[in-house]
Amino acid sequence: MNDEQLKWKLLSSEYVFDDKWLRARKDTCEKPDGSLVKNYYVIEYMEWVTALCITEDQKVVMVKQYRHALGEVCLELPGGCVDDTDASFDVAIKREALEETGYEFEKLTYLGNTSPNPSTNTNRMHMYLLQGGKKVQGQQLDANEQIEIVILTIPELLEKLKRNEIIQSMHVTTIFYALQQLGILKADV
Repeated sequence: MNDEQLKWKLLSSEYVFDDKWLRARKDTCEKPDGSLVKNYYVIEYMEWVTALCITEDQKVVMVKQYRHALGEVCLELPGGCVDDTDASFDVAIKREALEETGYEFEKLTYLGNTSPNPSTNTNRMHMYLLQGGKKVQGQQLDANEQIEIVILTIPELLEKLKRNEIIQSMHVTTIFYALQQLGILKADV
């Protein structure tokens, strides 16, 4: 069976929630065998960006913040939503890194994208490696953000990964691809 033979046909769609940060809809679809899938809920988020950020002296710039849905403080990579005013994903990650950490970076490498949850979410996380970072200003946080900057060495980052201290799965994925790009992690396939 080819990919086209696996796709569902959208018969109807109704928005059940529409706000600044997300939209939710209820779809009715027809599967290739003709059976119906009713009340399939889809969440439409904005596109997201995140980056492993490396300073001029080869330190990793991370952030720690409270995540209300989990009720936990999480160690994460800088990043966030792509705004309507961002001309590109590159612009968005540079802006997010600067706002959250106060660092600017000389080199930007796009690592690809990943889906947060392809069964329910329409958006993607665009992953980056930012290098050559310099602290140029203080943080410029959104009203609901309270972020602590955490500076690590690469070995400290690797140890935190081993101990499962970075639980944001898309950030772990970004770190994986960035470490491959840096030649620190070898993936022989």
